[in-house]
Amino acid sequence: MIIIENAVLSDDIKEQFFVCDLEKCKGACCVEGDAGAPLEDEEIPILQENYPAIKPFLSAEGIAAIDTEGVWAFDQDGEKGTATIGENGACAFSLRDEKGVLKCGIEQAYMEGKSTFRKPISCHLYPIRITKYDQYDALNYDRWEICDAACVLGKNLGVPLYKFLKGALIRKYGEAWYSQLVEEIEGE
Repeated sequence: MIIIENAVLSDDIKEQFFVCDLEKCKGACCVEGDAGAPLEDEEIPILQENYPAIKPFLSAEGIAAIDTEGVWAFDQDGEKGTATIGENGACAFSLRDEKGVLKCGIEQAYMEGKSTFRKPISCHLYPIRITKYDQYDALNYDRWEICDAACVLGKNLGVPLYKFLKGALIRKYGEAWYSQLVEEIEGE
Protein backbone atom coordinates (compact mmCIF):
# COMPACT_ATOMS: atom_id res chain seq x y z
CA MET A 1 0.00 0.00 0.00
CA ILE A 2 1.19 3.51 -0.84
CA ILE A 3 0.01 6.58 1.07
CA ILE A 4 0.40 10.03 -0.47
CA GLU A 5 -1.35 12.81 1.44
CA ASN A 6 -5.05 11.83 1.67
CA ALA A 7 -4.81 9.03 -0.90
CA VAL A 8 -4.22 5.34 -0.23
CA LEU A 9 -3.12 3.45 -3.35
CA SER A 10 -3.07 -0.29 -3.82
CA ASP A 11 0.30 -1.78 -4.76
CA ASP A 12 -1.24 -2.85 -8.09
CA ILE A 13 -0.93 0.75 -9.26
CA LYS A 14 2.86 0.49 -9.18
CA GLU A 15 3.14 -3.21 -10.04
CA GLN A 16 0.69 -3.68 -12.93
CA PHE A 17 1.47 -2.75 -16.52
CA PHE A 18 -1.16 -1.09 -18.69
CA VAL A 19 -1.53 0.77 -21.99
CA CYS A 20 -4.96 0.97 -23.63
CA ASP A 21 -5.06 -1.04 -26.84
CA LEU A 22 -8.09 0.45 -28.59
CA GLU A 23 -7.53 -1.57 -31.75
CA LYS A 24 -8.17 -4.71 -29.69
CA CYS A 25 -10.84 -3.64 -27.16
CA LYS A 26 -12.60 -1.08 -29.41
CA GLY A 27 -13.30 1.09 -26.35
CA ALA A 28 -15.46 -1.52 -24.66
CA CYS A 29 -15.31 0.31 -21.31
CA CYS A 30 -17.70 2.89 -22.82
CA VAL A 31 -20.42 0.29 -23.39
CA GLU A 32 -19.77 -2.54 -20.93
CA GLY A 33 -20.85 -2.45 -17.32
CA ASP A 34 -24.09 -1.69 -15.59
CA ALA A 35 -24.14 2.12 -15.54
CA GLY A 36 -22.73 5.26 -17.12
CA ALA A 37 -19.38 6.75 -16.18
CA PRO A 38 -19.26 7.82 -12.52
CA LEU A 39 -19.46 11.59 -12.07
CA GLU A 40 -18.20 13.72 -9.22
CA ASP A 41 -20.67 16.32 -7.94
CA GLU A 42 -18.55 19.22 -9.19
CA GLU A 43 -18.40 17.73 -12.69
CA ILE A 44 -22.16 17.82 -13.25
CA PRO A 45 -22.60 21.60 -13.65
CA ILE A 46 -19.46 21.72 -15.84
CA LEU A 47 -20.85 18.96 -18.06
CA GLN A 48 -24.25 20.68 -18.25
CA GLU A 49 -22.63 24.01 -19.13
CA ASN A 50 -20.47 22.43 -21.85
CA TYR A 51 -23.21 20.20 -23.27
CA PRO A 52 -24.17 22.57 -26.15
CA ALA A 53 -20.53 22.45 -27.36
CA ILE A 54 -20.34 18.66 -26.89
CA LYS A 55 -23.67 17.83 -28.55
CA PRO A 56 -22.40 18.05 -32.17
CA PHE A 57 -19.89 15.29 -31.32
CA LEU A 58 -22.55 12.81 -30.22
CA SER A 59 -24.62 10.16 -31.98
CA ALA A 60 -28.34 10.65 -32.58
CA GLU A 61 -29.00 7.89 -30.02
CA GLY A 62 -26.82 9.62 -27.45
CA ILE A 63 -28.55 12.96 -27.97
CA ALA A 64 -31.98 11.29 -27.67
CA ALA A 65 -30.96 9.63 -24.40
CA ILE A 66 -29.69 12.94 -22.99
CA ASP A 67 -32.85 14.71 -24.17
CA THR A 68 -34.85 12.13 -22.19
CA GLU A 69 -32.82 11.78 -18.97
CA GLY A 70 -30.42 14.71 -18.95
CA VAL A 71 -26.62 14.55 -19.03
CA TRP A 72 -26.52 12.43 -15.87
CA ALA A 73 -28.64 9.95 -13.96
CA PHE A 74 -28.58 7.91 -10.78
CA ASP A 75 -27.49 4.31 -11.24
CA GLN A 76 -28.94 1.29 -9.41
CA ASP A 77 -26.65 2.01 -6.43
CA GLY A 78 -27.77 5.63 -6.18
CA GLU A 79 -24.50 6.96 -7.61
CA LYS A 80 -24.37 9.73 -10.21
CA GLY A 81 -23.14 8.81 -13.69
CA THR A 82 -23.40 9.84 -17.31
CA ALA A 83 -26.65 9.16 -19.12
CA THR A 84 -26.83 5.88 -21.03
CA ILE A 85 -28.46 4.78 -24.25
CA GLY A 86 -31.20 2.45 -23.06
CA GLU A 87 -31.18 0.69 -19.72
CA ASN A 88 -27.59 -0.29 -18.85
CA GLY A 89 -26.50 0.60 -22.39
CA ALA A 90 -23.61 2.51 -23.83
CA CYS A 91 -22.59 5.84 -22.37
CA ALA A 92 -24.66 8.48 -24.15
CA PHE A 93 -21.45 10.44 -24.81
CA SER A 94 -19.76 7.59 -26.69
CA LEU A 95 -19.59 7.38 -30.46
CA ARG A 96 -17.97 5.00 -32.94
CA ASP A 97 -15.31 6.17 -35.35
CA GLU A 98 -14.82 4.87 -38.88
CA LYS A 99 -12.84 1.87 -37.53
CA GLY A 100 -15.60 0.90 -35.10
CA VAL A 101 -13.67 2.15 -32.07
CA LEU A 102 -15.69 3.91 -29.40
CA LYS A 103 -14.54 7.41 -28.58
CA CYS A 104 -15.70 9.97 -26.04
CA GLY A 105 -17.71 12.83 -27.52
CA ILE A 106 -16.88 14.93 -24.45
CA GLU A 107 -13.17 14.46 -25.08
CA GLN A 108 -13.52 15.00 -28.84
CA ALA A 109 -15.12 18.41 -28.17
CA TYR A 110 -12.36 19.23 -25.68
CA MET A 111 -9.57 18.20 -28.09
CA GLU A 112 -11.05 20.43 -30.79
CA GLY A 113 -11.17 23.39 -28.40
CA LYS A 114 -14.98 23.52 -28.28
CA SER A 115 -15.36 22.56 -24.61
CA THR A 116 -13.48 23.24 -21.38
CA PHE A 117 -14.34 19.83 -19.89
CA ARG A 118 -11.98 17.01 -20.91
CA LYS A 119 -14.09 14.07 -19.68
CA PRO A 120 -15.18 12.65 -16.32
CA ILE A 121 -12.17 12.03 -14.09
CA SER A 122 -13.46 8.46 -13.58
CA CYS A 123 -12.92 7.83 -17.31
CA HIS A 124 -9.59 9.63 -17.43
CA LEU A 125 -8.29 7.56 -14.49
CA TYR A 126 -9.62 4.21 -15.68
CA PRO A 127 -8.66 1.43 -14.78
CA ILE A 128 -8.10 3.11 -11.42
CA ARG A 129 -11.30 3.50 -9.44
CA ILE A 130 -11.53 5.83 -6.45
CA THR A 131 -13.60 5.07 -3.38
CA LYS A 132 -14.06 8.17 -1.24
CA TYR A 133 -14.03 7.89 2.54
CA ASP A 134 -14.33 10.67 5.11
CA GLN A 135 -10.59 11.03 5.65
CA TYR A 136 -9.07 9.63 2.48
CA ASP A 137 -9.48 8.37 -1.08
CA ALA A 138 -8.77 4.70 -1.81
CA LEU A 139 -7.33 4.15 -5.29
CA ASN A 140 -7.60 0.61 -6.61
CA TYR A 141 -6.86 -1.09 -9.89
CA ASP A 142 -10.10 -2.38 -11.43
CA ARG A 143 -9.29 -5.66 -13.16
CA TRP A 144 -11.64 -6.37 -16.06
CA GLU A 145 -11.20 -8.92 -18.84
CA ILE A 146 -12.05 -6.34 -21.49
CA CYS A 147 -8.70 -4.73 -20.61
CA ASP A 148 -6.59 -7.89 -20.96
CA ALA A 149 -5.07 -6.56 -24.20
CA ALA A 150 -4.09 -3.34 -22.39
CA CYS A 151 -2.26 -5.38 -19.76
CA VAL A 152 -0.37 -7.31 -22.45
CA LEU A 153 0.53 -4.13 -24.35
CA GLY A 154 1.60 -2.35 -21.16
CA LYS A 155 3.83 -5.26 -20.19
CA ASN A 156 5.33 -5.47 -23.69
CA LEU A 157 6.07 -1.73 -23.61
CA GLY A 158 7.18 -1.74 -19.96
CA VAL A 159 4.68 0.94 -18.91
CA PRO A 160 3.40 0.65 -15.34
CA LEU A 161 -0.13 1.83 -14.56
CA TYR A 162 0.98 4.89 -12.59
CA LYS A 163 3.00 6.11 -15.60
CA PHE A 164 0.25 5.38 -18.11
CA LEU A 165 -2.14 7.46 -16.00
CA LYS A 166 0.31 10.26 -15.20
CA GLY A 167 -1.81 13.00 -16.82
CA ALA A 168 -5.00 11.82 -15.15
CA LEU A 169 -3.36 11.49 -11.72
CA ILE A 170 -1.90 14.99 -12.05
CA ARG A 171 -5.32 16.32 -13.12
CA LYS A 172 -6.90 14.78 -10.01
CA TYR A 173 -4.23 15.38 -7.36
CA GLY A 174 -1.67 17.83 -8.80
CA GLU A 175 1.98 17.82 -9.92
CA ALA A 176 3.46 17.83 -6.41
CA TRP A 177 1.33 14.84 -5.38
CA TYR A 178 2.37 12.91 -8.50
CA SER A 179 6.04 13.73 -7.86
CA GLN A 180 5.65 12.30 -4.34
CA LEU A 181 4.07 9.17 -5.82
CA VAL A 182 6.96 8.68 -8.25
CA GLU A 183 9.50 9.24 -5.46
CA GLU A 184 7.71 6.72 -3.24
CA ILE A 185 7.61 4.08 -6.00
CA GLU A 186 10.94 4.64 -7.72
CA GLY A 187 12.89 5.64 -4.62
CA GLU A 188 12.42 2.18 -3.15
